[in-house]
Amino acid sequence: MAKHEALDAVFVALADPTRRAVIRRLGEGPASVSELARPFAIALPSFLKHVRMLESSGLVRTAKSGRVRMCILDRERLAVVDGWLDEQRRVWEGRTDRLSAFVTDPQEQS
Repeated sequence: MAKHEALDAVFVALADPTRRAVIRRLGEGPASVSELARPFAIALPSFLKHVRMLESSGLVRTAKSGRVRMCILDRERLAVVDGWLDEQRRVWEGRTDRLSAFVTDPQEQS
């Protein structure tokens, strides 16, 4: 998967509040699908669609052990977003630094 496709997939997955809540919970450690679904007032098949979306984005890995499907957060996948945000931060900080210099430099105002 190309870098921009991976970033798009992660942002699409994170666009939903249910999926963000699942990611937040998995940040505490692995959990079963039924444990993750418990706080939500939706049917299990609907919840599984969220899990599949998180899996397809690469944010979550699942493994079945007997009748229990466990979910694990792939923290490395979040690095894709972190890298993009760092890049954007550098761009905008450079722009605001130039704007600040323009506004405060008396030579520029003449």
